[in-house]
Amino acid sequence: MNISPEIVQIANIQIEVVRKDIKNMHLAVYPPHGRVRLAVPQKTNEEVLRLFAISKLGWIKKNVKNFQEQARETKRDYVSGESHYFQGRRYILEVKEQEGYSKVELTGAKRIVLKVKKNSTVDDKAKIIKEWYRKELKHQIPPLLEKWEKVIGVKVDDWGVKQMKTKWGACNTEAKRIWLNLELAKKPPICLEYILVHELVHLHERSHNDRFIALMNEFMPKWRLYRDELNNLPIVHNDWGY
Repeated sequence: MNISPEIVQIANIQIEVVRKDIKNMHLAVYPPHGRVRLAVPQKTNEEVLRLFAISKLGWIKKNVKNFQEQARETKRDYVSGESHYFQGRRYILEVKEQEGYSKVELTGAKRIVLKVKKNSTVDDKAKIIKEWYRKELKHQIPPLLEKWEKVIGVKVDDWGVKQMKTKWGACNTEAKRIWLNLELAKKPPICLEYILVHELVHLHERSHNDRFIALMNEFMPKWRLYRDELNNLPIVHNDWGY
């Protein structure tokens, strides 16, 4: 059973320590700002965990730096000529005013057309684009889910898409429910597929331990490549703000 995290300071880096019912220590650095988390067995004393963290200090600093320097998308005003991304490709936004319902259309391979009512605000336009992303992502997921459930040998009872602050995906292993980050609609399809596989593997193994890594290696041997591609892509201007 987990308890409240401790905070350990190593050099100028704060490390969140979480004691869990596991056999080995596991270190991770999370986007968007490079939060450092160390999961340790319940009875690990502070000296041992500090020595472990110190031995990984170079790796920690490198990954924290990478996240802090990661490119951010510029603020979007939803005007014609802006760049927007969909499934890993860059599109130019064209805003058209019209009567009737607002909608979004892809025109060719380079243009997203946003049709809105006259005097629509930036927030109105942002909401329309966001819901379009949600609809498109929900179209992508079912065939991938069907494919990977068979490969991995699991079955989810429910799934959904939502805005998330610090994760690309989440899995409730008891409810057999997975959530995927709405921002994945902007990313290359293989990145979405990697996150989906990651969350499905959690139905076999809850923790990011050696067994989890072995399962990822078995089911998706190039998962590290896809993870790095995802984490090197620009993130939204307000540090995910969802």
